Amino acid sequence: MKNLLRVPTVLLLASMGLTGCIGLQPAPMYRLDSGTTEVPERTDGAAVLLAPVTLADYLQRDALLQRLADGSLAVDGQRAHWAGSLKADVEQVLLRQLAWRLDTQSLVLGPADEGFTPEVQIELSITRLDSGPEFPAVLEAHWRLRDKAGKHLGSRLVRLQEEHQGSASDQVRAQSVLLQRLSEMVADAVEPTLVAKTAPKVAPAKPQVSKSAEAPAPRIPAAEPIRTDMEVFRF
Repeated sequence: MKNLLRVPTVLLLASMGLTGCIGLQPAPMYRLDSGTTEVPERTDGAAVLLAPVTLADYLQRDALLQRLADGSLAVDGQRAHWAGSLKADVEQVLLRQLAWRLDTQSLVLGPADEGFTPEVQIELSITRLDSGPEFPAVLEAHWRLRDKAGKHLGSRLVRLQEEHQGSASDQVRAQSVLLQRLSEMVADAVEPTLVAKTAPKVAPAKPQVSKSAEAPAPRIPAAEPIRTDMEVFRF
């Protein structure tokens, strides 16, 4: 009887130990990918200010949210979360992408230091950035551009979508791709403004003077013969 009682006790302890090991497994952590970028070589590039960058309230958390079939959001079943602040991660992706695409190291994430005068200011609001196991990654954003005097240069609303394979890691990859695509669109909107400001001034063309208005050329007197012992022509 004693041997029979020991078996369930051993199994129970083993089960408790196994449950404890499972509970101690660390939750997966994720970071957004900046994609393929290069550090700009130019130190005299255009001055650009990226500020403010705002995220929707529901994104102000560490947990990796999942979009469900009814449209609601829930915490990932594996308790996956972001490795740090999602807002800071988003800002770094945008900063690296824009600096590379605009070829400038003078791209500052606000608030700017005193004395920094940007040629263009980018104001960006991200109102949606999420995905689900059965739903694509979706990004919705709105940006505004202003010049150094604060004058409105333009704005745009965008909605981008990227498919993925369903896993949390591939969802993060898809969300990273969306931010890279957003950066490309913003850079394309900023670039014409910078080109217009830095284009060399062309000297105005001299007015064309018609031939009829030109001063007449001096007349050369015709040669007249003088009769002497020798025939001489005098001008």
